[in-house]
Amino acid sequence: MDNRGQWESRTSFVLAAIGSAIGLGNIWRFPYICANNGGGAFLVAFLVALATAGIPILIMELSMGHKFQKAASGTMASIKPKFEILGWIVVGIAFIITTYYAAVMSWAFKYLWDAFSLAWGENTSDFFYKDTLGLTSGPLDFGGIKISLLIGLVLTWISIVACIWKGPETVGKVVYATVFIPWIILIILVIRGVTLEGASVGLLYYLKPTFSKLLEGKVWLAAYTQVFFSLSIGFAIMFAYGSYLPKKTELVTNAYIVALGDSLTAFFGGLAVFGALGYLSTQTGTPITELKASGPGLAFVVYPMIINQLPMLNTLFGILFFLMLLTLGIDSAFSLVEGVAAAIRDKFGWSHKATNIGTAAVGFTFGLLFISGAGLYWLDIIDYFMNFFGLALACLIECIVIGWIFKTTNVMKHVNAMPGFKIGKVWEIMIKFVAPVILSALLLTEIIARIKAPYEGYPRAAELMGASVMFVIIPVAAFIMTNAKAKTESETPD
Repeated sequence: MDNRGQWESRTSFVLAAIGSAIGLGNIWRFPYICANNGGGAFLVAFLVALATAGIPILIMELSMGHKFQKAASGTMASIKPKFEILGWIVVGIAFIITTYYAAVMSWAFKYLWDAFSLAWGENTSDFFYKDTLGLTSGPLDFGGIKISLLIGLVLTWISIVACIWKGPETVGKVVYATVFIPWIILIILVIRGVTLEGASVGLLYYLKPTFSKLLEGKVWLAAYTQVFFSLSIGFAIMFAYGSYLPKKTELVTNAYIVALGDSLTAFFGGLAVFGALGYLSTQTGTPITELKASGPGLAFVVYPMIINQLPMLNTLFGILFFLMLLTLGIDSAFSLVEGVAAAIRDKFGWSHKATNIGTAAVGFTFGLLFISGAGLYWLDIIDYFMNFFGLALACLIECIVIGWIFKTTNVMKHVNAMPGFKIGKVWEIMIKFVAPVILSALLLTEIIARIKAPYEGYPRAAELMGASVMFVIIPVAAFIMTNAKAKTESETPD
């Protein structure tokens, strides 16, 4: 498309892609998974997963978007028209993830405000679960919506739309702030974290290798899942971002830079978190195994507790931490929305502004579920199905359609015509054999686990409702979008 836009520079693209890959998961998901799966040994599994599936699929998504100059759905349709629905499924996954990602950012907006007065007090658990979320007794007890979170959700979507207002033109400018600010803050938090009394306790727990863990299948599955989540592959983002690249660009080099930037950020995020956890363990006399937490509990309960215990500048570090969460989150959020919006623009020829506002309005409406009293439960359930089933299924579909039907040789021909590093037989083996086998094993393992017991002990009814989002709502929406009337050749975007 002539009017789809283009990155103003390679730096803009790289920062945007890294910003998309770096998100809240680097701070609250990676450190916890690493510590629970063998510490330093898990890093070995993570690097293997990065090399055998993460980077190869990242190269594939960027290259296909670049080749066809289209987002995920348009790229799949270019391979074969009947495959368009598969592209819309990938877009649907990205959209659903955005709706609850925005809810988490609404929490971060509130906590940034609270940080100025350390409003969470001593009982950080009650402040988060009761005062902030108004958490109910279970997922089927929806409760109400807190005004503070509603305001936060509005601010989040305004921020997202502002960041992608003119597509790559706007994103290319915004990322200089939304990538460098969290990096600077993270460096400050790492330096502070590792120099606190008792930090070594936490760092040892985080990085101490337990190589026997590498014999456990779940550790490898955790590593591959984290790589897919972390690199934003299977989200539709990299197809869109690749489509904005100039005709001659170093596709493979760009993929390596993005993967390296994301992985290093995740690793250093762990240093900041576990250094601070070691300090808290020393100050309170609580074993670190009882303090560690994943997800929201780490960022909104444990970290405020750590901030309370700091010997000085508590307010400053509170503000810095939640500002970092917001800037990390906004990059991933607007990247997800841009992946969705680009597919819609390609299909219907709408303007950037109309598409962005329309996507935001629908996303905001869906997001109200996640700021209700039962929101945390639904976030957990739907996030599970989106990540363990959605992303794995999306990447598996891509490997089969692109690797076997479109043919890896055609991808290699396009990539190797570009300047920079080339790809060959090793990449082809990863896409056609290694990644599909691993993804199939991941999906099969989770299917068996869910047959045996519901996820995290939730009621089967709630689990089925969460599963229906992935296996019913998204496919139906994809079918509707596939069969909707597309723009004609005579129609052009506003």
